[in-house]
Amino acid sequence: MKVDVLDLKGQKVSELELPAALFEAPVNIDLMHQAYVRQMANARLGTHQTKVRSEVAGGGKKPWKQKGTGRARQGSTNAAQWVGGGRIHTPHPRSYEQRMPKKMRQAALRSALTAKAADAGIVVVAGFDLAETKTRVMAEALNNLVGTSTALVLMPVKDQNYDSVMRSTDNIENAKVLLASYLNVRDVLTYEKVVLPVKTIDALMAHLG
Repeated sequence: MKVDVLDLKGQKVSELELPAALFEAPVNIDLMHQAYVRQMANARLGTHQTKVRSEVAGGGKKPWKQKGTGRARQGSTNAAQWVGGGRIHTPHPRSYEQRMPKKMRQAALRSALTAKAADAGIVVVAGFDLAETKTRVMAEALNNLVGTSTALVLMPVKDQNYDSVMRSTDNIENAKVLLASYLNVRDVLTYEKVVLPVKTIDALMAHLG
């Protein structure tokens, strides 16, 4: 698949053949769904907690005698039907972690990138060297590249240029900067456009190829 390579002004400077291994892979919707659900599940803290009847305070004495009062039998005010009593069938701390083999995660990412490319959602730029580390400069560049679409900018390595782009994007609501090695299905599917500097493609090949 051939795409135009743009500069930060949105002007075409050349053409590039995208690697078929990443952008023309079989699209497996079920695999992408599994990877997405796994990512969302693994992000859950699982720190929810409620007290059962053995953990609430009080309740040591029988509220009233068993018979003769005309009221229902009660053994303890710790029971669930009492105000302030313990809870049953309620959440307790647990791990929501789901495991997924590395090759399956990589295949899911290739599927997501392929689907994004088929939908004209891949934007390739010659480089992402900003003149200044300013939100205004980054916003102008993104407007030239993707217009009003939301954008995921993938950088090849964590260096000074990455830090500049990251700081310049912090206050832009519809954009996110990510290292190629941190690419995930959720972000690929969430953002309308994926912006790739040419060097990032090599980093993706090393990560997913």
